[in-house]
Amino acid sequence: EELEASTISLHEKEVLLKEIHHRVKNNLQVISSLLNLQSEKIKQPELLETFMESQNRIRAMALVHEKLYLSKNLSLIDFTEYIHSFISQMSSSYNLDPSIIKMHMDAEMQPHFFKIDTAIPCSLILNELISNSYKYAFPQNRKGNIYLNFKLEKETKDTSHYILQVADDGVGISPEIDIKKTSSLGLQLVDMLTEQIEGTIILDRKNGTKFTIRFPVEKN
Repeated sequence: EELEASTISLHEKEVLLKEIHHRVKNNLQVISSLLNLQSEKIKQPELLETFMESQNRIRAMALVHEKLYLSKNLSLIDFTEYIHSFISQMSSSYNLDPSIIKMHMDAEMQPHFFKIDTAIPCSLILNELISNSYKYAFPQNRKGNIYLNFKLEKETKDTSHYILQVADDGVGISPEIDIKKTSSLGLQLVDMLTEQIEGTIILDRKNGTKFTIRFPVEKN
């Protein structure tokens, strides 16, 4: 009887956690929809862009909760799968012509599972870096490429790091921009969230812009 009661209790907790992720996702989607409705009345391009940026951040987080809701393990998200869904979502959001800007993904096919405390910061970092390339790398319908690389890098038997890299062959980021002192909210977020996951950032300005985020594998 005790074993049966324990099994029922565990099942109830799983159902509750699943419902929480589902409700959080729905609430975030409602917020995104409200922003979208409000943005229809905005005439100023800069303010409209700010609304779109906020929407994309909310959608990135909502997608994490959606993946957790659909996952067999409610505490872990397959970030490899998340990346593919995220890119599809972003392409639709910006309504970009693939014949002008091409996205190239080199993400390892095997699953890499993240806890939500890592998945949310990584999703937002990814959102900011991809958004920056979409918005600034290719002005005046300039053709170009965006490259996304995600992989596990093993240094020793007991030490390994993840590498999340976003690069483009666009006009390049200004040499005057210091990501530690920038006024850009997006880059401030990237810097802050990278510190949150105990990672480091390398910015390469050659032949466009390349951000390399390196962070340790989560400890169980």
